[in-house]
Amino acid sequence: MPEEDLVDIKFRLYDGSDIGPFRYSSASTVDMLKQRIVADWPKGKTIIPKGANEVKLISSGKILENNKTVGQCKLPFGDTAGGGVIIMHVVVQPSPAKTKPGKKINMECGFAYVRCNN
Repeated sequence: MPEEDLVDIKFRLYDGSDIGPFRYSSASTVDMLKQRIVADWPKGKTIIPKGANEVKLISSGKILENNKTVGQCKLPFGDTAGGGVIIMHVVVQPSPAKTKPGKKINMECGFAYVRCNN
């Protein structure tokens, strides 16, 4: 595979720690990136995604779509000439179906808390 088809990506978590960097081909999908994040999630974190569907990737202020490839998303990633590493922000958003009725969930920046109406 030609060197210019590879991109180095590091994933920044909610607490400022990182996963990676890892090298991906331009043909890798955003969904593949999310699966890697879930598989390599650090032990001991208070927020842990149960699956790739609970992970959102943000690059240059844009939420990346699962079916897009790294190559299709290159423009928002910016110029990586000179061996730069792209940093993507990871937001964990638990599935609303897993919450109990009558409770609200606030999902900002990977933090989830439950507020009771009592």
